[in-house]
Amino acid sequence: MNRRTLITLLGGAAAASSVSWPLTAHAQQPDRVRRIGVLTNLAENDPEGHARNAAFQQGLGQLGWVEGRNLRIEYRWTAGDPERGRKLAEELVALAPDVILTTGSAGLVPLLQVTRTLPIVFTIVPDPVGAGLVDSLARPGGNATGFISGEYSIGGKRLELLKQIAPAVTRVAVLRDQ
Repeated sequence: MNRRTLITLLGGAAAASSVSWPLTAHAQQPDRVRRIGVLTNLAENDPEGHARNAAFQQGLGQLGWVEGRNLRIEYRWTAGDPERGRKLAEELVALAPDVILTTGSAGLVPLLQVTRTLPIVFTIVPDPVGAGLVDSLARPGGNATGFISGEYSIGGKRLELLKQIAPAVTRVAVLRDQ
C-alpha cells in the first residue's frame, strides 16, 4: 500500500468524507483482511472516543472498508497514561497491522520509538516538525505522516487579514489550547 493510498484511506475515513475509492483499489487482494491499529489517548469508556471511532468506521465504510468483512481494527486506549501508552504501542506494533492511526504527540512518540517501518498516520499533533517527529509537513520522511490541528506558517497571513479588517489594531494576543 503506497503512502498516498494510505493517507486517502485514513484521512478520508477520519473525516467521514463521501469520496469514493477507485475501483482498482477494491480489486486488489479481495480476500485479504486489512488490519488497522488505533492508539488513542482517551479511556475505553469515554463517549467522545466511541463517537470518533464510529465516525472513523463510517468513513471507512463509505470507502468500501467494512470491519468483519475486509477490515479488522485493533483499538488500544491509553487513558492519558504515558507508561500504558508505551506498552500499548509495543502491543500494537507486535500485531503487525497494515497501518496505525494515532492522535496527539502522546500516541505518536511511543509508536516512533517502537517502529520505524510500520506506516503511522497521526492527527492533532501540534508541531510534528518542531518536535522532530517528521522532517517536514510537505515531505515527512520516515514512516509517519498526518494532519496537524493548526498550520503555524500561516500566522503571518492571519495577522495581515486582521490588519485589513481592523487597521487601527496595534496589539494582538493569541491564546491556543493544544
